[in-house]
Amino acid sequence: MNVKILVLLLCGMMALPAFPEKKGKTKREPLFGKELAAYTVTSNSLKGATFYLVSGHGGPDPGCIGKYQGRELHEDEYAYDIVLRLGRELLKRGAKVHFIIQDAKDGIRNAAILNNSKRETCMGKAIPLNQVERLQQRCDAINRLYRKDKSKYKRAIFIHVDSRARGKQTDTYFYYAPGSRYGKRLAQRIRQTFKAKYDQHQPNRGFEGTVSERNLFVLRKSVPVAVFLEVGNIQNARDQKRLVIADNRQALANWITLAVERDYARQ
Repeated sequence: MNVKILVLLLCGMMALPAFPEKKGKTKREPLFGKELAAYTVTSNSLKGATFYLVSGHGGPDPGCIGKYQGRELHEDEYAYDIVLRLGRELLKRGAKVHFIIQDAKDGIRNAAILNNSKRETCMGKAIPLNQVERLQQRCDAINRLYRKDKSKYKRAIFIHVDSRARGKQTDTYFYYAPGSRYGKRLAQRIRQTFKAKYDQHQPNRGFEGTVSERNLFVLRKSVPVAVFLEVGNIQNARDQKRLVIADNRQALANWITLAVERDYARQ
């Protein structure tokens, strides 16, 4: 077995096959970086849907920090890379996507160690260091856009990385706002998709990621139906493989996209 594939299987993640290419309109998103700025709309499966994608922390706040091979892993950099990959997949399927947190330089990166910076903005505005101000700023940005967007299907997706004891391995888990029927449904569909992929690639491993409601600030203050993902424990060696291997970050984006497509089709 190819060594790279073996590593992916051991850490519980396996990249999906490339989405079949079809002839379609080519568009550009500079946030993806020079090499990947151009993308082709290959499907209309999400046409009419709008997404507000938010990577955790950013600017003066790197979020949680892990150690990997003597280097630091910063939560905001990995959450941002996953959000960019997710946004690109959604755009390729005809969706409208708003990137709430932005870095004009980084783009999608394939390196294992993503260097930290403080360039991130909230759609061009400096991100405050104060936590409440920082969270309120991104909720305000989402809500302004939400009021303007005409789509019937509008969803916010928040991506974070958790920090727990080094020995605590965790599967990706999901939150939705208290009482949010559609937030719960989307979170459950993402979880179901992740479980199916784990069962496919590691039949004996299982998947223990949970879905629960939680009264988080961003879930409470943002208007759209929303889900909040913690993709792993940045301190744990096995979970770190989910972050540092670029194909694993892409797999996360692919699997979330697949779940969103299913949710949108059955709304």
